[in-house]
Amino acid sequence: MEILDPVSLKTVGQMCIAAILIYLYIMFITRVAGKRTFAKMTSFDFAVTIAMGSILADAVNKPLSSLFPAFISLALLAGLQVLLSKILSSSNKAQKVLTNTPPLLLMKDGDIFEENLRKALVSRADLMGKLREANVLQLSQVKAVIFETTGDVSVLHTTDEIEIDSVIMEDVG
Repeated sequence: MEILDPVSLKTVGQMCIAAILIYLYIMFITRVAGKRTFAKMTSFDFAVTIAMGSILADAVNKPLSSLFPAFISLALLAGLQVLLSKILSSSNKAQKVLTNTPPLLLMKDGDIFEENLRKALVSRADLMGKLREANVLQLSQVKAVIFETTGDVSVLHTTDEIEIDSVIMEDVG
């Protein structure tokens, strides 16, 4: 059976060399383009990270082909990522056009917003799971639960009687 055929030592060596070169190249790209290259702040960031992962995997797993297409592809994606980040950080209009919908409030002061759960396609069970992950013991501890533009869920909770600074909730719908 072909899929279980052993790999030659030469191929293993080539894979090791490819992995080391790709690793060093990732370090270089991250240093040049910045940490945002592999961040997951927007859906674009997430998609680029997935694409880069696929390119990297191909480059390491197919050592017989040249690494240069992977290097060029990664550099292009990183460059586009930096360009998009600069555009988004300098223009509110571009940010509204190019990014996902604003963060959505799922809970506030212990109250669950069922309509927003439906909009975000988040089940009540998923919400409770996120509350447990955040070590919430009572719904009354929850100041806010926000469905972020990346798909992450942020849980802001405390037992203290303090308000959330308005700037933190500024763009939350």
